Amino acid sequence: MTSPPATATADETSIKYSGWPVVGVCFLIATFAWSAGFYGQGVYLAELQRVHGWQASQISTAATCYYLFSSILVVFVSEAMRKFGPRLCLSIGVCALAAGTASMAWITSPVQLYAAYAVIAFGWAGTSLAAINNVLGLWFDKRRGMAISLALNGASCGGVIGVPLMVGGIGAFGFASTVMTAAALILALTLPAIALWVGHPPRGARPPIDAFDPAPARLAQSSGTIRRAAFRNLSFWTITVPFALVLVAQVGFIVHQISFLNPIIGREHAGIAVSVMSLMAVIGRLIFGAVIDQLNQRKASAASFASQALALVIMVNTTDEYALFAASALFGFSVGNNITLPSLIIQREFDALSFGVLVSLVTAICQFTYAFGPGLVGLLRDAFGSYTVPFYVCVVLELAAALVVLSGARGRP
Repeated sequence: MTSPPATATADETSIKYSGWPVVGVCFLIATFAWSAGFYGQGVYLAELQRVHGWQASQISTAATCYYLFSSILVVFVSEAMRKFGPRLCLSIGVCALAAGTASMAWITSPVQLYAAYAVIAFGWAGTSLAAINNVLGLWFDKRRGMAISLALNGASCGGVIGVPLMVGGIGAFGFASTVMTAAALILALTLPAIALWVGHPPRGARPPIDAFDPAPARLAQSSGTIRRAAFRNLSFWTITVPFALVLVAQVGFIVHQISFLNPIIGREHAGIAVSVMSLMAVIGRLIFGAVIDQLNQRKASAASFASQALALVIMVNTTDEYALFAASALFGFSVGNNITLPSLIIQREFDALSFGVLVSLVTAICQFTYAFGPGLVGLLRDAFGSYTVPFYVCVVLELAAALVVLSGARGRP
C-alpha cells in the first residue's frame, strides 16, 4: 500500500496532506540512524575500550574512516534518490544500518571494526541528514523548514532514548545481545513504515533539481552545474566552512562524551548526561523552529556556536556532577540546530531548485571534515593524558566558526 499521489495544489498546512506521514517516517528513521550511527559511536568506543583494552585513538580513528567513507557516499544521495526513488533508497539505508550494527556483536579485532563501520557508512548515508532533506524536499516547499525540523527531532530522540537503552541493555544483557536487538528493532519498525507511507511525491510539485523528477526540462540545469557554481560562491563557503568546523568539535565531543564522563560520574550517569544533552537538542530545535524564520539565521548560528564553546569550557574546569549535567544541557541546546541550520540558510539564500543538491554537497563536505573530529580528540587525549587540551581545541574551532558564519554575504549560484 502506498500513499496516493497528491495534486499540485495540495495544502501543505493541512493535517491530511500526504507529506506529514512521510515526516513521521523520517522522524522514526532519524531516531534509529542517530542512535546506532551517531550517538552509538560513544557507546561503542567506551565498550570496546573496556572489553578489548584498545586505545581511544585506535577506535576513534576507525570512526573517522567511517565518517570519511560515508561523506563520499552522501555526495551521490541526491542522484540515487532521483534514480531509484525515496522508498528504495530509505529501505536500503536502514538495512545497511541494521547489518552494520549487528556486526558489532562479533568484533574481535580492529580490522573487523573497520569492516563493520564500512557497512554502517552505507546506512548512515541513506538514512541521515542528506537523505531526509532530499526526501522531504519532494513533498514540501513552503513548509519545508518545519518538516525538516520535526523530522530531525528524531535525531535528538536517538540520544534521549537510544543511548540509555543501549547502556542499560549492555549492563543487563551484554554488548552482543544489545546490538543484535537494536538491529532487529531497526528492521522491524522502519521497513513497514517506509512501505506504507513513503509513496509517490505530489504530482506537479516543484521539488529540488535532484529530487526524483525525470522530466528533462527540469534536469536541464544539472547537479554538476549547480555544484560548480556553488564552489565559486562566497555565501556557499561561509555556510559550509563554519558548520564544518563546528561539527568537528561537536562530533568529536559527542563520540568521547561517555569516555570523558565515565571516570568522573560513572557509566550510567554518563548515559544520563547524553540523554540530557539530546533532550535539550529537541527543546532547542523546537524553540528555534518556532522563531527561526523571523531571526537572522547567521547570527543565530553564531550564538549557538558560542554557547557550545562555553559548555566545553565549563566541563574541563569542574568535576561537580550537577555542573557537568548543566554543561551537557547547554551544549545540547545547539546540537540539533547545528545540523538543521545549514539547510535553512541554504533555503533562504539560494534558489529553490538548487536546494537538494546544495544540501547534499554541504552535508558531504561537513561530514568529510567532521570525520576527523573523533580521531583528533582521541589522538590529543592519548598525547596529553586527558581531555582538557582536545576540548579547548574544540572551543577554538567553535569560536572561529562563529566569526566566519557572521562574515557571510548573500548570493545565488
